[in-house]
Amino acid sequence: MSALPNSVEGRDAAAHLHGYTNALTHGDVGPLIIENGKGVHVWDNSGNKYLEAMSGLWSTALGFSEQRLIDVATKQMQQLPYYHTFAHKGHGPAADLAYKLVEIAPVSMSKAFFTNSGSEAIDTAIKLCWYRSNALGKPEKKKIISRNRGYHGVTTAGACLTGLPANQASFDCLVPVVRVTCPHHWREGHPGESEEDFATRLAEELDSVIQAEGPDTVAAFFAEPVQGAGGVVVPPRTYWQKIQTILNKYDILLVADEVICGFGRTGNMFGCQTYDIQPDMMTLSKQLTSSYLPGSALLINDRVFEPIADESNKVGVLGHGFTGGGHPVVCAVANETIRIIEEDNLVERAAKVGAYMLAGLRQYESHPLVAEVRGVGLIGAIELVTNKETKVALEKPGQLGAIANAKSMEAGFFTRNMADAMAFCPPLIITESEVDDLIEGVGKALDATLAELPAGTVS
Repeated sequence: MSALPNSVEGRDAAAHLHGYTNALTHGDVGPLIIENGKGVHVWDNSGNKYLEAMSGLWSTALGFSEQRLIDVATKQMQQLPYYHTFAHKGHGPAADLAYKLVEIAPVSMSKAFFTNSGSEAIDTAIKLCWYRSNALGKPEKKKIISRNRGYHGVTTAGACLTGLPANQASFDCLVPVVRVTCPHHWREGHPGESEEDFATRLAEELDSVIQAEGPDTVAAFFAEPVQGAGGVVVPPRTYWQKIQTILNKYDILLVADEVICGFGRTGNMFGCQTYDIQPDMMTLSKQLTSSYLPGSALLINDRVFEPIADESNKVGVLGHGFTGGGHPVVCAVANETIRIIEEDNLVERAAKVGAYMLAGLRQYESHPLVAEVRGVGLIGAIELVTNKETKVALEKPGQLGAIANAKSMEAGFFTRNMADAMAFCPPLIITESEVDDLIEGVGKALDATLAELPAGTVS
């Protein structure tokens, strides 16, 4: 790890933040204070340099020093630092962004609704599903189907859809959610079962679940094109085609959570394009603004919008919105982010450089700890085990991944372990040379992890 000069600011604050973190977790591990960023790298307050192979939180598409975003935010702050979109009011950046999102959507969309985070976009989608059901005279049609290991945020409603136990342990779940199997063929497939047969089985499971719950009680199916926080789960061939056939059979809405996949991550502008998904709603965030500012959006089609419009006209108001939703500075940054992604052909680059990254990661498939390398576009994962035949890691789930995560930092890059999977989601601007550095670091981290384990652990 190399040092960045003049990286000493913030150390006093670090001590205060360390205490705050410990007060929350009752642990002894304090925060690593990140002070500087440039391109795909960040530096901590001790001057150590790291390649940010997770784009922060799957989100900093343009890296950590895009001057155009800084300039457009500054200009908008000077012109109109804030205004809302309530009560038939609005402003240019929000209007421009709404038109642009509807224009580039992979399927016909009618309206954009602005929120502040992916979680808020998910909560809004849930509320609109319920509102629409009431508008259609179907008040019983409120259940949501989501998948095990899916991630849809941690707000009160979104956390109920999230299929990760850590996000629900000791919290109450207030939303009527029904779960189905995660489409991870390596983990969930039966012995000898092909990807095609696995996809068919999951579609049949969905059909059975809907029938058991009652089709008239199910409002929507929420899912990510590629599951991110669940371990970068790439769906098997024909999975989405078969799932959509079942949803259409029972007239159930499809909500595509594009918070991670959107704006180039899968090698297309949207994950829905990569897998030919035809959603009724799409949630967007993260790369929408390259996370330089918090912002998100929900896109809805006419099938969703028209009953809601009729109902709100009858009620007199659609009583939902956020103070910061459609913030002019956020919208200006989002508009510029999309322009840069298009002008610099970053979607195409993600496909090209992503294939290069995945090829580099696959060179470790023979490593004693590596069970599977998976990915699409510029997102991937390495599944770690101590026994490839039984597909087990250490006694506690996530323990092996945590060791690899620590060794990755020592090797000079940031990944994030999703249980026992090492995830990779670098900025779209990463070069092949920087990918080479990452791949070299991955090898060092894997070897260091192996060396950390007691003799006889790996078989």
